[in-house]
Amino acid sequence: MATNAAIPSDAGTNRGVYDSLEAIRSLLIPGETIEAMAIQRRAFALRHRRKAVAATSGRLIIVQRRLFGGYTPVDIRWQDLHESALQVGMFGATLTVSAYANQSDLAISEGAASGHIISGLRKAEAQEVYRICQSHAQAWREKRRIRELEEMRARAGGIQVGALGGGGGGYAPTGNGTDQSPTARLARAKEMRESGLLNDAEFEQIKAKILAEL
Repeated sequence: MATNAAIPSDAGTNRGVYDSLEAIRSLLIPGETIEAMAIQRRAFALRHRRKAVAATSGRLIIVQRRLFGGYTPVDIRWQDLHESALQVGMFGATLTVSAYANQSDLAISEGAASGHIISGLRKAEAQEVYRICQSHAQAWREKRRIRELEEMRARAGGIQVGALGGGGGGYAPTGNGTDQSPTARLARAKEMRESGLLNDAEFEQIKAKILAEL
């Protein structure tokens, strides 16, 4: 269940807010929760139905109610989020997000990104959604950075340390056809430390594993 702090306080009394919340809730998958939600101010939606944006545990959901019932959703996974920006004015806030299409979860190469602009959001709610966007985007950037470093280490000499999302210390040769004797592997690890591909702690972990095999 989503916490009360993530839901606008007038969700139970304002029909438009309630309908937007129910539309978002209907899109949630099992185990997914709403972390924050922002509603467009009524003054910014005089010619159309109000928009709402919700940051969930797995994605960003944007919904706009149709004039004659139903709603149109836009769904952005956190791993697809390219960047987000927030502008806070006197009467409301504008959240701008862009996302990559058809990108694998840990893809390092990036294609074209499409953008979405939601203007007139209530300020405090928009700021909380933006904060969560930034947090998730940073987490996925770090995952990709680790993936890129692992691939660089593999190309550099066949030594891998750790596993993405797991604890440190994992070690495995890549089987690239080079001499896999303990002496050669230790020499390669020293070269990688000197070139900055391994830090001292990682080098010591590899060294200990190699020596244990002697």
